[in-house]
Amino acid sequence: MDLTELTLAVEQIARDAGGEIKRIYEQGQFETFTKDDESPVTSADYAANEVIVSALQSLTPNIPIVSEESDKEAIKERRNWQRYWLIDPLDGTQEFVAGSGDFAVAIALVVNHIPTIGVIYAPIHDRCYFAIKGEGAFRRDSEGLSPIKVDTTPRETVRIAVSLRQAKALVESRLSESFTYEYIAMGSATLKACLVAQGGADIYMRIGPTGEWDTGAAHCIVAEAGGDIFDLSINRLTYNERETLANPNFVVCGNLRLPWADIVLDS
Repeated sequence: MDLTELTLAVEQIARDAGGEIKRIYEQGQFETFTKDDESPVTSADYAANEVIVSALQSLTPNIPIVSEESDKEAIKERRNWQRYWLIDPLDGTQEFVAGSGDFAVAIALVVNHIPTIGVIYAPIHDRCYFAIKGEGAFRRDSEGLSPIKVDTTPRETVRIAVSLRQAKALVESRLSESFTYEYIAMGSATLKACLVAQGGADIYMRIGPTGEWDTGAAHCIVAEAGGDIFDLSINRLTYNERETLANPNFVVCGNLRLPWADIVLDS
């Protein structure tokens, strides 16, 4: 199976998981739990994870899987993996619980530390973003399939996608006062990254705990759309190269001609 066929198969898996999430969301009957890091997880997260893991194991039985909902003991050998699936079965759990509809399924294939396939599906919007390394980034929705690119139009303001839940002041504290900003609020981290990838914002900054599964699929899509994801020192985010799966604080950047090292403050 080549990467194009594999990506199409993964898109269907993401849609199947998204369909299960949507069913639970619309019924309004789900359980909410608190994980060790005090972040929420729901029965919809677990249901989507089961759909994805089962399907990927059938599709590619020799490729290991790292999921936000995986047993961490089961992925201790990850540093030896040349390739693996990296999934967030329900990105935007807080939005799911709040009923905003801004949540998504995210699946990435990481090869030699680089996200090589990225698929993000937003079930309530019935919109899918996907990319293959070296092949471009695309959006599929009710209007059909279209390529997406970051916005490189010169403008006086830097458009920032911000969380509906995170305090805007936290983001503002890491931005230079030498520039003018416009803020666009929306839910899931992966959907904010996709907003950058399709040119609707210039940057999304995340301050706070995340895992590699939160950025893997988005990183492939954003990179193929012409942007990138960096830590706050503007070093490219890496995968399976640190002792922990935790990400540093990061920024999803669109137009790479902008002086991001001058815009973003490391401390």
